[in-house]
Amino acid sequence: MGNSSETVSFVLAAYGNIGELKYLYFIIILVWYFSICVANTVLIVVIRLDRRLHEPMYILLCNLCVNEINASTSLYPLLLSQMFSDSHEVTVPWCFLQMCCMYTSAPAEFCSLAAMAYDRYISICHPLRYNVIMKTERVFLLILLVWVYSFLSFIFSFSFIFSLKFCGNIIHNTYCDHQLIIRLSCSVPIQSFISNISFLLLSVFIPFSLISVSYMKILRVCRKTSKENKQKAVTTCTPQIICVSNLFVGCIFYFIDIRFLVSQVPDEVRIILPMYLLIFQPMLTPFMYGFKLTKIRQSYQRFLFERK
Repeated sequence: MGNSSETVSFVLAAYGNIGELKYLYFIIILVWYFSICVANTVLIVVIRLDRRLHEPMYILLCNLCVNEINASTSLYPLLLSQMFSDSHEVTVPWCFLQMCCMYTSAPAEFCSLAAMAYDRYISICHPLRYNVIMKTERVFLLILLVWVYSFLSFIFSFSFIFSLKFCGNIIHNTYCDHQLIIRLSCSVPIQSFISNISFLLLSVFIPFSLISVSYMKILRVCRKTSKENKQKAVTTCTPQIICVSNLFVGCIFYFIDIRFLVSQVPDEVRIILPMYLLIFQPMLTPFMYGFKLTKIRQSYQRFLFERK
C-alpha cells in the first residue's frame, strides 16, 4: 500500500491526450490569464495614482483585485504548464500549495465583499460618522483580518489532508481538488465531511450573513431617503450585488457538479463547472467596478485622454 511518504506526486488525469489542441488551449488560457492580471492591475494602479480615489471603498476594492489575481494565479500557471507535459504530474508540495492559495482565495473573496458591504452600510446609514469609523488605519486592519481569517479557515478545514496516507495518485481533474485528493487516501477520515461543512460555514455562510445584514439595513434606510440618495446607493451597491450573485452561481455549479452530475455530463463540462468562479469572477470584478462606478470611470478617462 502507498502512503504519504511514498507518494511524491499526483497525476492530473483530466488532461488526457488533447493532441494538437494543446496549442489552441494554451493560447486561450494564456490570453485570458494575462487579461485578468492586466485588468485588475490597471484598476489597482488607477486607484493608487488618483488621490480622489483614496477612500475606504476603493482601498477595499484594491484588496479584492489583489485576491482576483491570487485566485487566478493559483490555477492558470498550472494549467499552462500541464499543456505541454507528457506525464501531467504535479508534486505533492506543489499540489498542497495550490490548494492553500485556491482555498484561501475563496473565503477572502466573500470576506472582502463583506467588508465592502459594511463600508457601504456605514456610508449610507451613518454618513456623519463615516470618516470616524472608516479611518484609513481601520481599513487596513480590516484587510489584514480578511486575510488572516481566510488563511485560518483553510487551515482549520483542510490541514488534516497534509497527514493523510494515500493509496493512489491519479486525480481526475485539471487541478488539485481537495475532495478528489481525499478519495485517494487509504481510509477516508471522518474529518472529510466535517471539513466540507466547516469550510462552507466559515467561507460562505458567515460572510454572506454579514453581507445580507448590511444590505437589509441599507435597504431599510433607502426606503426613507430621497430619490437622489437612493440612486447613489444603487450605483455604488450594484457591482457588489452582482459579484456576490455570481459567486453563488459558481458555488451552485461546483456543488451540483461534484455531488450529482459526475457521471451524467460530458467530461469537458464536468471539468469546467468547478472552475467557473476562477474563470469569470476575476474578470467580472474589474469590469463591473471599472465601468459602473462613476469616479473610477472618470479616472480612467483622465489617465487615457488628458495625459500627454
